Amino acid sequence: MNPIPPDDIQDRNFDTISEHFAKKVYGGLKGRIRLAVLTHDIGEVLATKKPNQPLRILDVGAGLAQISLSLAQANPHHQVVINDISDNMLTMAKEHANTLGVADTVQFITCPYQDLAEQLSGQKFDLILCHAVLEWLGQPQQIMAFFDEFLADDGLLSLCFYNPASKIYRNLVMGNFYQLDTPRPADNKSLTPNHPVAPEVVESWLAAHDYQVLIRSGIRVFSDYAPLKRGGLNHPDDVVAMELKYARQAPFCAMGRYLHILCQK
Repeated sequence: MNPIPPDDIQDRNFDTISEHFAKKVYGGLKGRIRLAVLTHDIGEVLATKKPNQPLRILDVGAGLAQISLSLAQANPHHQVVINDISDNMLTMAKEHANTLGVADTVQFITCPYQDLAEQLSGQKFDLILCHAVLEWLGQPQQIMAFFDEFLADDGLLSLCFYNPASKIYRNLVMGNFYQLDTPRPADNKSLTPNHPVAPEVVESWLAAHDYQVLIRSGIRVFSDYAPLKRGGLNHPDDVVAMELKYARQAPFCAMGRYLHILCQK
């Protein structure tokens, strides 16, 4: 497991496979579970830490931006900025914004997150969302300085990232020992990252930058590992309910295909 990518790795842009991304990530139960866990975590913290407040929200590397757009729809007083490196992904996000009736209240910015500073002109945000971005960055640790610059005092950071241990565990469960002995890198069409960041590394970054962790959740803590779809696994509503039930419970939270850390500056 390589916790930090080599220096020559570039940030990933999903422009060429945006339709595949939308279908693969959010076209089924996997995406439904991800959105359910993220929505539950964020909603709970906002209700306790910033109840009924109009918020300045930044979604970095937003992709289809479902969470930030749902927040924009829930409160028209929120100021929402949505960013992604992929123009195609943001085009789909804008179409979804039109469907929700919030297209005129949301700002969309297409650029690498490194170029956002010029666009944001020193703004501060009450909530920054960064979901499934770290594992696709060439220099993931550098984004911590970005969070420090644009997160307001007492601001909230929602950080969701791929769990490298989940790939090892799934290959063990499936008996794919050859993948562990001689791992092969995923190709450019794959949505499995070749250089995910280990959770202990992410936690060390957060601690070094004085972020207080409020919630740790696992996303898809069991459903990805079930080789046989039997019993309750055949009922999507029950799967989502059980994923939510065990998302924060140890040891299951550490087994998520993705991990969600919600923290406060």
